Amino acid sequence: MEHFETNAARPQADAVVLFSGGLDSILAAKLLEEQGLRVRCLHFHSPFFGDPAAVGYWRRTYRLEIDAVDVSEDFCDLLRRRPDHNFGKVLNPCMDCKILLLRHARRHMERLGARIVATGEVLGQRPMSQRRDALNVIRRDAGVEDVLLRPLSALHLPPIPAEEEGFVDRSRLLGISGRGRKEQLALAERFRLARIPTPGGGCRLTEKENARRYWPVLCRLPHPTAADFHLANLGRQFWLERHDRHFWLSMGRNVRDNEALAAALGPEDARIGLAGLPGPMAVARFGASWPADVLADAAALTASYAGKALAAAQRGEPIRGRALAPDGRELWRGLVEPRRDGVWQEPLWEPAREEIRGEQRLRLQERERERLARREERRKTTSNAGEMSPIDGQSLQTPATDVLFPIQRH
Repeated sequence: MEHFETNAARPQADAVVLFSGGLDSILAAKLLEEQGLRVRCLHFHSPFFGDPAAVGYWRRTYRLEIDAVDVSEDFCDLLRRRPDHNFGKVLNPCMDCKILLLRHARRHMERLGARIVATGEVLGQRPMSQRRDALNVIRRDAGVEDVLLRPLSALHLPPIPAEEEGFVDRSRLLGISGRGRKEQLALAERFRLARIPTPGGGCRLTEKENARRYWPVLCRLPHPTAADFHLANLGRQFWLERHDRHFWLSMGRNVRDNEALAAALGPEDARIGLAGLPGPMAVARFGASWPADVLADAAALTASYAGKALAAAQRGEPIRGRALAPDGRELWRGLVEPRRDGVWQEPLWEPAREEIRGEQRLRLQERERERLARREERRKTTSNAGEMSPIDGQSLQTPATDVLFPIQRH
């Protein structure tokens, strides 16, 4: 469910604009403001995209009203169910993502009493979600055909009621298309933007490094949540399969990672570290229920990334690892030898890619079977209807009289 990080009191708006912080969304908002419309921007965020901490900076820099909207759990639900329109080259469900955000935007629009939802999309700029056919599918499936305006490419697209009724002056909208940036940069100069954002995807799901972290979380946890994906963004990631279970360890690389991991500890997790020696912190997801041998291996791996522990091991000194519950209770303690012997594995992109593609092929095959089954059912229904008398439902052995001798209707 969406969560709005806004003030309770707000003025009404004429237009709601999806705002990523990129140049195109800034320009879309400015084009509408230039027509005298009251614009409210929405910055959606989740573990995979968005930067709610930057909203204050954007408000000051671009003089826009912007709300941060957390769609984390809805987006995680999308990933758990798998996207209807499939993943892109990596783990990016671009079309389904846009559909989800537009549905949220419409609800926000209706709360404000606004007339339109606008985006910074440019026809032909991105290969998966900004083709003409994709743009049409997105607005249809999101249920925003009557309110969705794309100001930068509006002249290439059919007008919406707000344009036809004069609420928005279509002649002052643009007809940009393709991947070039020349027209956008000229427009940014015209609006005298204080800062022009550098182009970039902005979504972690488009990057292989991140996808390799997310895929095992998505596949191996029974019900992965936003908190799990936030944890996957941190430090080094390791997985172990043993006792017919999957064990997940996230380990810090520096002080900042350690602090973030400490904040990410869940109530059923364990904190893995060394007793009496400095070193990385590791979070064992659901570690409170891990067997002692797995906790010991996790501590041994953690020690292998601690310089002081490695030096102590070379001197023959004992090294003690321990696992603590979030409330400080000791779950396990024991002697460990620093080692990286392949027991714990870092997730790799190549195997993840093959699993993603294999799963996607199976989904497509299943959908094709369902489509063929529906078509066959329709064929049978049509055939049966043609063989039954409309009067008594009995199968007709000869053609009906009015087929042989058509009735003349005047």
